[in-house]
Amino acid sequence: MYGLIWRMLPGGTAVKLCGTLILIGVTAALLWYVVFPWAEPRIPLDRVTVGS
Repeated sequence: MYGLIWRMLPGGTAVKLCGTLILIGVTAALLWYVVFPWAEPRIPLDRVTVGS
């Protein structure tokens, strides 16, 4: 899959590397600011059920 993305990006090695870094940054920002805040209330990670 990564090879496919690398071959689809235009330009030489430097341009492909910059494009890859931009894609990684956009993906991380999308996850951090959109997906994780949406999913956090739906995932019971901090609800402790042990005790009385």
